Amino acid sequence: MKKITNLALIISLFVSNFAIAAEVNIFNARHYKADAELYGKFTAKTGIKVNLINGKSGALEKRIIEEGADSSADLYITADAGRCGAMDSKGVLQSGLTSASIKAAVPKTFRTNKWVGIAKRARIIYYSPERVTGAELSGMTYEGLADPKWKGRLVIRKSSNIYNKSLVASLIANNGKKAAAAWAEGVVANMARTPEGNDRAQIMAVAAGEADIAVANTYYLALMLSGKKGPEQQEAAGKVKAFFPNQNDRGTHMNVSCAALVKGAPNKANAIAIVEYLLTPEAQEHFTNNTFEFPMIDGVSPSPLVVNNLGLDFKQDMKTKLASYGKNQATAVEIMTAAGWK
Repeated sequence: MKKITNLALIISLFVSNFAIAAEVNIFNARHYKADAELYGKFTAKTGIKVNLINGKSGALEKRIIEEGADSSADLYITADAGRCGAMDSKGVLQSGLTSASIKAAVPKTFRTNKWVGIAKRARIIYYSPERVTGAELSGMTYEGLADPKWKGRLVIRKSSNIYNKSLVASLIANNGKKAAAAWAEGVVANMARTPEGNDRAQIMAVAAGEADIAVANTYYLALMLSGKKGPEQQEAAGKVKAFFPNQNDRGTHMNVSCAALVKGAPNKANAIAIVEYLLTPEAQEHFTNNTFEFPMIDGVSPSPLVVNNLGLDFKQDMKTKLASYGKNQATAVEIMTAAGWK
């Protein structure tokens, strides 16, 4: 009887230890409530508990870097490839996101062996159909934002914004530092106001007549049209139209929400497992219907709000590797600062 009791105790301890080990720690800089629901689905399917540590990207990055080998982080999930690239340059990420399912799901442009894109977005132009003609937009490119014809007509976020850092980094990759610097000077000369507010604020400025064109990410328009940000923003979103630049050459600038594998991750296998899950049709549909991003994988459609108001038939930039966003980030900041981009 005593032997049986001891055996039961050993089994109990083994099961208990296994349960404790079946977890994954995600340092999460994405600010979507829907993401927590998605991680709950993963736990229900696998039994792996997701410990979600939410925070602003800068604070989470600082913590991971400072804690080093003592960090409990398995994955760092954030909303821009430039941030994942910058973390990689600091030596706090590790290889491992190389499984067959990850490689099959994510094109090479949108991943490295240390971080992978889990959902896509494009940074595009929004315009007032009342004040901007089709002729003005014909063949429009990001490079064209520096054209003097847009003087006093453009709004865009501050230079400190990561989305703009990545956009300028992509221009450096495609056109070189000198051309990108001249472009930044032209953009500053064309600004209708000193940069302020988030991407939705740029769209609202066009709707209010403060500018004729704005630069903002695609999912913001759908978010505003959904009514989740209130009737004022919903009404403003209905007053602008979307335009995808560079359709006659490399394609529209793309970016991703990305998942990065942290160096020394205590639950590396579980971290890889959840990244694989985030690239399944179930998870991708959850992203598209709740955050209005574009799916990373084939076979999943964007939200109807995105399809109806932005469309699907646009050429994506598959040439520019997103790894260049992190590599060119410091130069991008240097260029914008020199141009007087606030």
